Amino acid sequence: MANGPAGKLREQVTETFKIASVMGARPQFVKAAMVSRAFSAQSGVKEILVHTGQHYDREMDQVFFEELRIPKPAYNLGVGSGSHATQTGEMMRRLEEVLEREAPRRVLVYGDTNSTLAGVLVAAKLKIPVDHVEAGLRSFNRAMPEEINRVVADHLASLLFCPTGTAVTNLAHEGLIQGVHQVGDVMYDATLMLAQASQSVDPFLEKMKVAPRDYLLLTLHRAENTERKQDFDRFFNGLGKLGHLILFPVHPRTSAFIKAHDITLPANVRTLPPVSYLQMLQLEKNALAILTDSGGVQKEAFFLQVPCLTLRRETEWVETIEAGWNRLVGLDPDAVEEGLRKHLDGSVRSSCNCFGNGKAAERIVEIETQMVTRESFDESREANAPNADGRSDVAVQCLRP
Repeated sequence: MANGPAGKLREQVTETFKIASVMGARPQFVKAAMVSRAFSAQSGVKEILVHTGQHYDREMDQVFFEELRIPKPAYNLGVGSGSHATQTGEMMRRLEEVLEREAPRRVLVYGDTNSTLAGVLVAAKLKIPVDHVEAGLRSFNRAMPEEINRVVADHLASLLFCPTGTAVTNLAHEGLIQGVHQVGDVMYDATLMLAQASQSVDPFLEKMKVAPRDYLLLTLHRAENTERKQDFDRFFNGLGKLGHLILFPVHPRTSAFIKAHDITLPANVRTLPPVSYLQMLQLEKNALAILTDSGGVQKEAFFLQVPCLTLRRETEWVETIEAGWNRLVGLDPDAVEEGLRKHLDGSVRSSCNCFGNGKAAERIVEIETQMVTRESFDESREANAPNADGRSDVAVQCLRP
């Protein structure tokens, strides 16, 4: 029970307030699922889910809502594919109409996609406070579109929800100190909750007749890795010499690149269509090692304690490198072979609790709720303050001890 007049006035702020959550891409669905679950347990909050339509194939979109039991979005902007400018611009145009109509108290964005960028820009222009989940990540490579989106989002956001201490430090180096909260990683929340249950829900590996630890898992989708046929061919030729079965769920962008260049993959590479979140957790958990250019998969490999080779020259998840579970190899087949050998030879690895305690989503919702309650209290106090003739503009309910 809150004490004193201020506490009692907070108790009176019982109206339901709106928070708009903007998402559009596969990794954001996982993060938003955990936060939406926490919002649903909080009275006085109405979350408005806005799906930009950045990912729209069933395997990249609808199946995530079904598996993770995310409520149906109140709005699906249906933007679809396009250049960065075209896609982001169309998102902004359509999102502005939604936010003007709904007038949320705050806007919540996730990660580093074009949906993130559109969300922060529109909210900032409309003077709606915008908050960033997974703030403070830096690869320090401005050639990555995601890096631009991260920086812009962080510098426009009012609340910055950081997954790690490194993220907090990155923001401090850019002069961002106010509104920064180290809450943990919402994807860690999801992995803890769903990794054990995934196999009982869908025995995916059994259906494929693949035994645990009998394969490597590969994901490859970033633009810089699917632009040059020569690099792509050299990389896959190297994979063909590793002597391991490689399971490869193919991203639509990568699939289009393979078809456009008539590329034949090695016999030991078994392609799969895009998989669901629970299926992906099974593939990750049971892999001998993981090769990926995905930030989310790097983390999940770390959470599940599976060795990882990152097909990039830098990573925003430096904690996974420092703990010995992840190595940067790019698309260099020699570096891949050496990194895999070192991983499988039993290199020293450690664990850490640097990604939180599995309650990041609850903490985010707690902070959001406290912030809106405080704002409502301040507005009520300002409205009830005496004017020049000593009277309030509105009637004030008496506060009795």
